[in-house]
This record gives sequence, structure tokens and C-alpha cells, in this order.
Amino acid sequence: MRILSIIFIAFTAISCLRLDGNLYNPTKTDQYLLNAFTDGELQQQMHDSTDIPDSLISLFTLQSDDNGDKATIYAVYIGDMNRIATDTVIMYCHGNAANMDNYWNRAELLANVGHKNRFGVLMIDYRGYGMSEGNSTESGLYADVNAALGWLKNMGLTNERLIMYGFSMGTAPATELTANPTVLIPSKLILESPFASAAKMAQDASYISMPETYFVDLKIDNAEEIKKVQQPFLWIHGVDDTFLKIEHGELVSKNYQGVYKVEKRVPGGAHSNVPGIMGLNIYLQFLKDFIEH
Repeated sequence: MRILSIIFIAFTAISCLRLDGNLYNPTKTDQYLLNAFTDGELQQQMHDSTDIPDSLISLFTLQSDDNGDKATIYAVYIGDMNRIATDTVIMYCHGNAANMDNYWNRAELLANVGHKNRFGVLMIDYRGYGMSEGNSTESGLYADVNAALGWLKNMGLTNERLIMYGFSMGTAPATELTANPTVLIPSKLILESPFASAAKMAQDASYISMPETYFVDLKIDNAEEIKKVQQPFLWIHGVDDTFLKIEHGELVSKNYQGVYKVEKRVPGGAHSNVPGIMGLNIYLQFLKDFIEH
């Protein structure tokens, strides 16, 4: 009887905690500072030589349309906008928490791959995040990144010079818009700490086995969508990630059927500190080698 009671309580609790509403954890702001660190190890290793001059940091807005649900979203571009028509650009899709402030140094780091400002970097705040309007939804997530890709295309970017980089929740739009492109076709895909699917996330979070459709409305399935990706693919994951266990990334990587794949398992890496654990120079060289392959 006691076991049945525990199961009933757990069932009731889970029914009230739908994952789709808890995937997004945005922080609003009325001013971007673009100076926060979420990776303590990385903070200790970054120095003045990695700083980006203010003249190459552009904060601006984009219009995103999710099937009639329109929102003004904020974006930051690192690099010379006048060179987008000739540069290679990394579209960085950040994770589910906070806003662009907390991922600034990640984007700043990408602008140092190869050498300072060799690659342009574009990052956005999805609707509901930071100063962006609207409420966070799965379809809005894709629409917002697509709006950013549309802006890049209008600025002269072409398919062969677009690199998609997704971190954590950001691996969903990065994978989706590489597998099913509508505006630009990315030339390469980088996924750091991806999740296999919303369904597996739900199962990982539950204490008892239940049909994941009972409490997950999300359709995100990176492990399935990656099967459509033919472009070169880089997967990075911390071995000690307890938020999204490495088994998520293992499944995504296993299902990739494209032309070229690089895998990087980072011992000691948790969910948000992989670049710092790898080491600044090693991380930068690792990305450079993949992008230039």
C-alpha cells in the first residue's frame, strides 16, 4: 500500500509539471551588459587579448514571425557587418537559461577562433528572453533563429559560409534548421551538450516510468532530425554532465549519417563549463580545425 501511495503522489506531481513549460528559463533585462561569465574555468583563462573592441559589437533588433505571432527580438553581431558578404559566420544558439548577457563570453570566444574576428558571430535572445518580446515556445524558437538567418542572408551571407553552433537547448534550432533549412543551408553543424529528445529529457527527469507524451508537448527530437543532416558534424559533451547526461549526445552522434563527424568527450566537463575544462587554446584550436577541415 505504501508503494502504491508513493506512485500516486509521484504521478500527481508529474502531471502538474509539464516539461514544455519548464524547458525555458529566461531572465528579462532592460539593458544588456554583455560581460557575464557562466563558465568559471573559462573566466580565469580569458584575458585582454580575447576582448572584442566596441566598434565590432553591434546590438540591434530583428522582426520574427511565427505563423502570424510576431515579436521583436534582440541580436548581437560580433565582427564587421560590412564583411558579412565575404566572411564566414557562426550562428550561436544559446541555452535555455538567462539571456544573451550570460552567454556573451561564449560568443566572444567564438570570435577568437583562428584569430580575432576571423569569423563573424551572431547571437540572439529568443522571444521571452532578455529584451526580446513575446513568450517562449518551440515554434517561436525556430522562427527566431530563422529570422536571424534571414538577416544574415540579406546582408550577403551564403550557404557555404554559415556555421551553426547550438548549445544545450540551442541544439534544437541548430539541428532543426540544418536538417530542414528554409532560409540558408548551413555548411557545418556544431552541437555542444545536446539533448536527444524532449521525450528522453522527460524520462530522465521522472522517478517512475510513464509514457512521455503524458507530460511533454514538445516535439523536439534531435536524435531523429540529425539523421537528415549530411553536412560535417561536430559533437562536444562533458563526460560528467548531470543536467543532460552524455547518453543524450551519444545517441545524437550515433544517429548521424552524414559525410564527416568529429566527437569530443570532455572528462571532468559538466554542462556549462566544457570550453573552460578543455582549456582556452585547445578549445579554440579544436573548433578551428573542424571549421577549416
